[in-house]
Amino acid sequence: MIDLILHLFCLGAVIFFMANALPGLHVETYGTAVMVALVYGLINVTLGTVLKLLAIPFVIITLGLFLIVINTFLLWLTDKLLDDFDIDDMGTTFIAALLITISDTILAL
Repeated sequence: MIDLILHLFCLGAVIFFMANALPGLHVETYGTAVMVALVYGLINVTLGTVLKLLAIPFVIITLGLFLIVINTFLLWLTDKLLDDFDIDDMGTTFIAALLITISDTILAL
């Protein structure tokens, strides 16, 4: 349980840092970044799992690159659900989803 909470706070720090580094990504506070990490994680576990199962043929054909498209959609959905989190365009959403996915994978090790 402590590992999950620590993972959540670290991912929140990554999101907060990305908001300062990427010009099209806006997060009000660190607390908002942690909330983004929590909501994104919950959406990824529920809807993301279903989408990944349905997209298995596309994932196989693209050698896993289609997973980035799914993660981009999930981050866009997170943007629509939270008021204090804003992404300007789809290109920034794609880059942010890619960086969050890489960071989340590294944090899970």
